[in-house]
Amino acid sequence: MVNPRLRIGGAFAVPFIDGRLEDCGALNRELEALFLARENDENRNPTPTHTPQSELFESRFNLFLWPEACVQALRSFMLGSLVEALAQVSDLPQAELARLQIHNHTWFHITRYGGSFIAHNHPLASWSAVYCVRAGERLPDRPDSGVLRFLDTRAGADAYLDPANRRLKSLFALGSREMRLEEGHIVIFPSFAFHEVSPFYGRDTRITVATNCWFT
Repeated sequence: MVNPRLRIGGAFAVPFIDGRLEDCGALNRELEALFLARENDENRNPTPTHTPQSELFESRFNLFLWPEACVQALRSFMLGSLVEALAQVSDLPQAELARLQIHNHTWFHITRYGGSFIAHNHPLASWSAVYCVRAGERLPDRPDSGVLRFLDTRAGADAYLDPANRRLKSLFALGSREMRLEEGHIVIFPSFAFHEVSPFYGRDTRITVATNCWFT
């Protein structure tokens, strides 16, 4: 007999928001050309937090200060999407949300064959986002190539798996979550969430823009 008093709720949920920029082709090509032209030591991050790879270029964190129209269009889309997401996942009144000032560090990555990024989070920000400028070649025999992977925030939650917890509904599921970004795709997530990018094996380039944001 089913207990009618049982209520299914949740706790410790982590919001992940994703969306798409429609008709992004022209903008992305402008961004790609600009980033490739400035893939040099002058624009390279001088203080990377991880051991640099020759297969991956990381820019300085001042991208949204660049005056180019394509960069400012991307800035408007990414930060606007974040504010829209906050309106849906928080209890902030609209008037209070409108008064918040957004601060950010924003940069781009250009990844070539074999490039990856180890698991990390961004402890000095509250929200982060990734935008895909160029997804790079898809390889049927390497479906995990260049995948953005989020690690389960509940340490040890998947230490023991059996038929009763291996197939929980997606909201409660255990283990990592993988996202295969497409051009124009934006993913917004809390900055505390650990994430990584698996090795990219395409013969071209994978280009993304990342931003970390904090508010006053």
